[in-house]
Amino acid sequence: MGYLEKLCRFVPLLALACFDPREAAALESRAAHVGENDYRIVTLDLGHDALDLYWLDADGLPYGGIDALKRKGEAAHRALLFATNAGIYDREYKPLGLTIADGRTLRPLNTARGGGSGNFGIQPNGVFYVDRQGHAGVVATGAWRDRGIDARLATQSGPMLVVDGAINPNFVEDSDSRKWRSGVCAPTEGEVVFAVSEVPVTFHAFARLFRDEIGCKDALYLDGTLSQIYTATGGYAGAPDVALKPYAGMLAVFANMPASP
Repeated sequence: MGYLEKLCRFVPLLALACFDPREAAALESRAAHVGENDYRIVTLDLGHDALDLYWLDADGLPYGGIDALKRKGEAAHRALLFATNAGIYDREYKPLGLTIADGRTLRPLNTARGGGSGNFGIQPNGVFYVDRQGHAGVVATGAWRDRGIDARLATQSGPMLVVDGAINPNFVEDSDSRKWRSGVCAPTEGEVVFAVSEVPVTFHAFARLFRDEIGCKDALYLDGTLSQIYTATGGYAGAPDVALKPYAGMLAVFANMPASP
């Protein structure tokens, strides 16, 4: 055992510095240039990467942001490997739609249509979920109850970017509405792909990324303007820090750091 290895093993305060996230994660992070736009795309293997949803801590208080979630993890000897914002939330910083964490429903399904809810109200909206068997998917809100999914985690947002292989027909290809945008899909039951734009983009361009570059049949918009993705190997991507606001939910992957003897 080398000198540095001995220090990492026997000095608790060095555990985080010695931890190598590349050895703990199966996730893949890559930059993509599609059309005129740059994106960060992160792929998770649910057989290895334990994805969870975080909104409220043990005291019932919202984490509020990725940095706070990261610090809480480190205090519990857990390293944050990946994190991004969950779905759209309201002015009181509560999720606007269905929110399930660790199998518990924290916010109910929202079936309202329009009504001043901004992007969330663009139809169809939908739900990203991982069920108790570890299978992931994106389903339109209108089909959620009929599917009878026993979700371990879920976040409702909107609009759907891609629906059954087609770009949402409400999107205008030459729209002048450009924002930083984040989204999610599940190309297979055991694989989840997140993406965030590195520049402001239209809904139509962002939907094309998921359909044509990532190859998703169904994809869900998570949020915009304030959206970022964090990976332990690459840091932050997405909206600039000046645009950030507190998050009402986050999707994240942690790894347990080796315990000191």
